[in-house]
Amino acid sequence: MNLNNLHSIYFLGIGGIGMSGMARYFQAKGVKISGYDKTSTALTQKLIEEGMDIHFEDNINLIPSIIDMVVYTPAIPSDNKEFVYFTENGFEIKKRSEILGLIIKDKKGIAVAGTHGKTTVSTLIAHLLKQSDVDCTAFLGGISKNYNTNLLLSDKSDYIVVEADEFDKSFLQLNPFIAVITSADADHLDIYGKKEKINESFTQFTEQIQKNGKLIIKHGLDLQISIKDFFEIYYYSFNTKSNFYAKNIKLKDGLYNFDFVYPFDEIKDITLGLPGLMNVENAVAAISVAFLLGVDEDDIRKSLKSFAGIKRRFEYQVKTKDLVYIDDYAHHPEELKACINSVRELYPGKKITGVFQPHLYSRTRDFADEFANSLALLDEVILLEIYPAREKAIKNVNSKMLLDKIKVQNKKLCSGTGLIDELKSRNIEILLTLGAGDIDQLVEPIKNSLMLKV
Repeated sequence: MNLNNLHSIYFLGIGGIGMSGMARYFQAKGVKISGYDKTSTALTQKLIEEGMDIHFEDNINLIPSIIDMVVYTPAIPSDNKEFVYFTENGFEIKKRSEILGLIIKDKKGIAVAGTHGKTTVSTLIAHLLKQSDVDCTAFLGGISKNYNTNLLLSDKSDYIVVEADEFDKSFLQLNPFIAVITSADADHLDIYGKKEKINESFTQFTEQIQKNGKLIIKHGLDLQISIKDFFEIYYYSFNTKSNFYAKNIKLKDGLYNFDFVYPFDEIKDITLGLPGLMNVENAVAAISVAFLLGVDEDDIRKSLKSFAGIKRRFEYQVKTKDLVYIDDYAHHPEELKACINSVRELYPGKKITGVFQPHLYSRTRDFADEFANSLALLDEVILLEIYPAREKAIKNVNSKMLLDKIKVQNKKLCSGTGLIDELKSRNIEILLTLGAGDIDQLVEPIKNSLMLKV
């Protein structure tokens, strides 16, 4: 397939963060973009303002008459009327991951894989390259606060930064020049069945690295990566001696300062503009890529300090002496643990109230004990009902089931509509909203309500 010959593309699920980035990419190339999504959001409204034709009703009569190709996300249910129409009527229909693979096929793709950390690491890499002579195009898994978009374009660089998503084995469509693996925890067991299959898939991903490419992998991951003579392997860590790691980590004015150690030398006195201890490790992974691509040390230092972060990744909504509100996308037990522990490090002795919306029935079922252990790190727990996304309900799997497992005295189940009043009744010191569902729609109302107390 020649992507340069396309004139009109239809996106099924255009409001997804990955789908919207790809839609923007093709529109920038002069392709007419249209699409469907279930719900109107701030992002879809922005796409409409940018000139895309988008509707929110599953109705084949709203589909444009001329379409060269349909791109869909696995989040679209198989009984979606438009999806059925396209599959039964001979349309050229492709998964987003297939098209992403074609986009980077003849470029120098930098693909960041891992069950968590992908968005922060890939956005950090893109920022480091953008602020240097190396430059890049980037498909980001979140809205960069530095650039206010999820797509960065370059007409002078062959490097393309992408997230390599393990869900639905999508990352096996990619043949990157540089692969980064941040983590390989058990997840998506509805797809893989067991942890061993996840490991096998990550190993297969490494087999697809281009000749003379590079693999940068977190030290200590339980993956069987065979030594290859056609690509180089580097290990990174938070502060354990590896090819790349951090040392002299210090907290100053809410941000972390550290030295970046690389073979035979180090870059001293780096300040990361993004708060959160777990982000020091993410920064080490990103700096490793920039270092191997020849980004200047001073550029690395300046870029890390100017990094403003990503919306919904450890994002401060309210920050005063007496009240702090942080919103985070965390939806896996390990992500919750990392986020909560980072807040503890920043605000020792403060009471932390967490509002969590579980994401997917299957994930809640498969990791109920792990979720309970992570949420027990909070002082107060408020659970919203499970966000189903692409799934149908599973019998006896609900937020009440999870709540009963959490060993915290102050815990409660709450509806989304009742959350603001619930929070008003509490004496909040530190508030976290956590989850990957539609909890993001509550962030602004919560912020507005809390600001009345300030």
